[in-house]
Amino acid sequence: MAPTKSKRRPAVRRAGESAYGLLLAGKQALMAAVALLVLTAGVYTSWDAAQHAMLTKGRERGTVTIERCDGDVCEGRFEPAEASGAPAEGEAEQRTVTVVEAAGRKRGERLPVAVKPGTDEAVRTGLGGVLHAWIPFAGSLLLAALVVAGGLRMRRTAWGLGLAGAALLGGAFLTL
Repeated sequence: MAPTKSKRRPAVRRAGESAYGLLLAGKQALMAAVALLVLTAGVYTSWDAAQHAMLTKGRERGTVTIERCDGDVCEGRFEPAEASGAPAEGEAEQRTVTVVEAAGRKRGERLPVAVKPGTDEAVRTGLGGVLHAWIPFAGSLLLAALVVAGGLRMRRTAWGLGLAGAALLGGAFLTL
């Protein structure tokens, strides 16, 4: 006796449902991987400046007096926090460093900074400097919120990510 069509249909239907479920699970995994990649890239980009702004122990710290600004880079005279007496051999009396700033600065303004080892590039310290260093991460939080809301359909989590990113950006803006 040959199998009837009614007996084959449930098997075909189950196979179709299984394939559809597999596609949905694959989409969820892909969207989660994209969101994780965006967040990881934000942390990686921010960490270059954030480590110098947050972990200042053992780094050369002091203040920089802004002398001129071109675009988003300011330059000024660096005054170390700990005066060691005479300058080391090969160092000038007054050292000039650059500070990357998103907000406009005025000539003569003094900023607390930490100098990146082996360079003349300084990073702001304190709350304003730390928040400024984490701006790329704030942007990645906002972008990941869109991926989580649209791709994963997790709206509450997306709102949390978006609000955290907006708060970080707002805090950086207010402290600079």
